Amino acid sequence: QVQLVESGGGLVLAGGSLKLSCAASGSTLSNYGMAWFRQAPGKERETVAAISRKGEWTRYADSVKGRFTISRDNAKNTMYLQMNSLKPEDTAVYYCAARMSGSASDVAVRTYDYWGQGTQVTVSS
Repeated sequence: QVQLVESGGGLVLAGGSLKLSCAASGSTLSNYGMAWFRQAPGKERETVAAISRKGEWTRYADSVKGRFTISRDNAKNTMYLQMNSLKPEDTAVYYCAARMSGSASDVAVRTYDYWGQGTQVTVSS
């Protein structure tokens, strides 16, 4: 069973950038499809970006397309989320998650099995 730990969150001004990392242990990252999710206060957890086991495909929420980039380095057992042009509405707790199987057409929260503890991202205006 894989364990996931996020890092890289923090406070940033609108228009700034952050890079989140998700380090995996206990299993080989290449066995898992991976994704980033976020949850703002009073809102449901939503999919931000997803990536296949070897990075052949990626998916993004419309709200982050062109600003966020998901990537992975299986040799380092780590996944990343580069976030540029950040907006106050990007403020949330960001979670990484893993799944053993799944389709590119369905990257909803319910399809992921293993979760990190989350990292706070706050974008101030």
